[in-house]
Amino acid sequence: MQNFLDPAILFFVFGLVAGTVRSNLEIPPQIARFLSLYLLMALGLKGGFSLAKSGLDAEVLVSLGCAVLLAVAVPALGYALLQRRLSRYDAAAVAATYGSVSAVTFITAAQYLDTRGLAYGGHMAAAMALMESPAIVMAVVLANMARRREQAAPAAGPHGLGKVLHESFTDGAQLLLLGAMVVGLVTGEAGQQAMQPFSGELFKGMLAFFLLDMGLMAARNFGALKGRSPWLLAYALGGPLVHAGLALALAAAAGLAPGNGALLMVLAASASYIAVPAVLREAIPEASPSLYFGMSLGLTFPFNILVGIPLYVGVAQRVL
Repeated sequence: MQNFLDPAILFFVFGLVAGTVRSNLEIPPQIARFLSLYLLMALGLKGGFSLAKSGLDAEVLVSLGCAVLLAVAVPALGYALLQRRLSRYDAAAVAATYGSVSAVTFITAAQYLDTRGLAYGGHMAAAMALMESPAIVMAVVLANMARRREQAAPAAGPHGLGKVLHESFTDGAQLLLLGAMVVGLVTGEAGQQAMQPFSGELFKGMLAFFLLDMGLMAARNFGALKGRSPWLLAYALGGPLVHAGLALALAAAAGLAPGNGALLMVLAASASYIAVPAVLREAIPEASPSLYFGMSLGLTFPFNILVGIPLYVGVAQRVL
């Protein structure tokens, strides 16, 4: 219950309620875009400042290795399971959505750890960036294989692997995150003092504002789930728990600290609802956007924000 007393989470709940009762409350798209970029820039700076203090050590490299392993394993396992119930295109799209990550979920989890004084490494922001693209690449490869089987389209079309790779690795949000991290790493403590309160005191309020918008969006996407198989809805809630369990096992085997392990669990459990759907809409037009977007934003995102984050952090503290 303590999580529900957090102002940012309460604004998310308020957004859910306002969207459910069909209020005309809305955040202009330009402001929502600015908030998203601000949060990524501030998070990157905070991660860079933290890395400047701690330096690169064995746990940093191990954490990044675990992140890459999860970024490959989660979509591969998801596709193997989902193709039994969905078309190959839908299975690849949903697997990519759940194999990639949600930056907002990660940012909320990092703020949750800050509030409770649980330390974590700034390098976990880099882990988030590393985990975003592998699932997209795997989905496009799987879709191209399906097209070869059906002889419906050549594998190297206008939305082929090369274009997707370029879009994945030059995505503006991801570049901003990594660029801000480099700035924070280079400037260190002096930069941290210079950037206050931009990357410090303002962060919580901006996050609350953004989560209000996310609550509104999530409520308005519940309708996309009507008529869907209960099995898929169960996957939208059960998949994150399984993926977090895999991350916990890896974190325990690697000897990660509780804070880093908790964030690894959050990353594995999250599902993309911005970057991946935007790419998949062009790269795999045969898949249904309402399916993978509705599942990730309508169910998985609220579940992780309201229940998942405190659960993952609590388990990580006990196990790690």
